[in-house]
Amino acid sequence: MSEKEPPNPFEEIQRQLKELFKDSNVKVSAHNFSEADPFGDDESEGPGETPEAPDSDAQALENIRNFHLKPKEIRDYLNRFVIRQDEAKKVLSVAICDHYNHVRQTLAGEAGEATEYSKQNLLFLGPTGVGKTYLMKSVARLIGVPFVKADATKFSETGYVGSDVEDLVRDLVKAADGNIELAEKGIIFVDEIDKIASEAGAGGRDVSGRGVQINLLKLMEETEVNLFSPTDMMSQMQAVMEMQRGGKPRRKSINTKNILFIVSGAFDKLAESIKKRVSQNELGFGATVSAKDEDLSAYLQLAETGDFIKYGFEPEFIGRVPVRCACSALSAADLAHIMTTSEGSVLHQYRDDFRGYGINFDITPEAIVAIAESASKEGTGARGIMTVLERIFRDYKFELPSTAIKHFEVTTGMIENPAACLQALKAKNAHLQQDVWESDVKRFAKAFEKTHGFTLEFKPLAVEALIIEASEKDRTIQSLCEEKFKDFEHGLNIIHRNTGQTVFKLGKLAIADPDKELSKWVVRCIESTKEK
Repeated sequence: MSEKEPPNPFEEIQRQLKELFKDSNVKVSAHNFSEADPFGDDESEGPGETPEAPDSDAQALENIRNFHLKPKEIRDYLNRFVIRQDEAKKVLSVAICDHYNHVRQTLAGEAGEATEYSKQNLLFLGPTGVGKTYLMKSVARLIGVPFVKADATKFSETGYVGSDVEDLVRDLVKAADGNIELAEKGIIFVDEIDKIASEAGAGGRDVSGRGVQINLLKLMEETEVNLFSPTDMMSQMQAVMEMQRGGKPRRKSINTKNILFIVSGAFDKLAESIKKRVSQNELGFGATVSAKDEDLSAYLQLAETGDFIKYGFEPEFIGRVPVRCACSALSAADLAHIMTTSEGSVLHQYRDDFRGYGINFDITPEAIVAIAESASKEGTGARGIMTVLERIFRDYKFELPSTAIKHFEVTTGMIENPAACLQALKAKNAHLQQDVWESDVKRFAKAFEKTHGFTLEFKPLAVEALIIEASEKDRTIQSLCEEKFKDFEHGLNIIHRNTGQTVFKLGKLAIADPDKELSKWVVRCIESTKEK
C-alpha cells in the first residue's frame, strides 16, 4: 500500500479552478457568490482594491468613534420597546457604555489608567419570552452596529458534524455587508446557552457541551478568525478567485477584541438547584414553605459562579461572562402593558395585517386584560400574546377580506367565542355583501377583457346564479369564474372571426353550463354566416 497521504480535497478543487480560469477571457465577479461571500469586489473595481464602505457603514463607524450615550439614555430608549426588566436594562446600559467608550478611546489612541482591559461580556438568565433577545436587538439598533443572534444548540466541537462557533463572527461580517472594520465593533448574541452545559457523568460531557464552551471562550477574549471557512466550499472557491485576481491582498481575518458577546438562557434546572442551596441554609421554624405555583425563576437572581460550574459550565467559560443579570417573569399585567404601550407590540402587527385588506379594528380595555390573562397561562412570556391573538383572529383574517366588513371591535365575548362572534358580525353586515359579490364579477370581467380582448357583460340573473353557486360551494367568485370560463376565449375567437363581435352578454344559462351555451353561440354564428 502506498504511504502517500490522501490528497487534500480543497487543494484539488483549487487546482481545478485555476485550470478552469486559466487564460480565460471571461471576467468573473465575486458578486456571483454574494450569498456565500460578502467580501467580494464589484466588477467596476480594479484588482485587489478594497471597496469603499457605504455611507451607512461610514456613518456607523463615525458614530462609534464619537460614542457619547449615557446609561440612562440607553435605558430610556429600551423602555420604548421592552416592558419591565429594569435591572436588566440597567446592567445592559452600563455594560454597553463601558464597552463602546473603551472602543472609542482605543480608536482615538487615548490611553487610560488601566494597563489591560477586561471585556464586559454579559450573561442573561430568565424564562422564555421576557424580552432578552429584544433588548439586545434594540440596543444594537440604537448604536448602529451589526448584530448576530444564534442558538448555542446548533454548534458542535470543531471536527464534528455541526456549525463551528467561528461562523458567528463570519455571520457578523455578512451582517455588516462585508465591512470588516464595522463588524469588529458588533454584537454577538448566543441564546439557549444553558443547553450546552451538562453535568459530568459516566459518559463525560458531550461534544456540543464542553468543546463548544472552550471554542466560545476563545472568541470572547481576543483571537483572529479566518473569514474563509475551511469547511465552506464557496469560501474555498472565493479564495482561489482572489489568488487569480492578484494585486494587493485584502484582509483574510477579523479580530474579536472589540466584539461584545452576550449569552442567555432560561436555566430552569439552575433555578431548582439554587432553591435547594438556599433552602439548606434555612433551618427549623424559620424555613420558608414553598408554594406549588412558586415562580422558580426568581431564584436566578441569587446565582453565583459556583452554581454555574455545578450546572455544567467550565470555570474558564463562566469567567468570560463576568456581567450577569436575571430577568424576571412577566405577569398578566405586564403583558397587558406590552400590548398597549410597547412600540414593538405584536398587536401592531395584527393591525397592519388587517389594514392590508382595508380593515380596522378597535379593542376594548377589558379585552386587553382578557388576552393578557390567557397569554400568561401559555407560560411563554410575551410570545404567548401572539399565540392568543392568532387563535382569536385566525378565522377573521381568513373570512373578512372577502366581505364588505371594514371595521369590527374586539371584546371579551369575541375572545371567549371567536367563531360565534364572527358569524354574528357577518350576519349583521350581510346586506352589504351583494355589492362585494357584484364587484368581484366586474373584476373578473375586466381581467378577462384585458387578457383576451373580449368584453363579458353579466346579466342580473347571471350574477345572481354565480353568487348562489359560490355561496353553496364556499368558493370565491373569482375562482368559480376562472373555472367556468377557462376555455371560453377559443369559442369567442371563432365568433369574432366570423362576425367581428367583441361584446358578449351572459345570462343564467351561461352560468349553469358555459360550454353548452358557448357551443350554441358558435353553431348559430356559423349558420348565419352560411345563410349570407
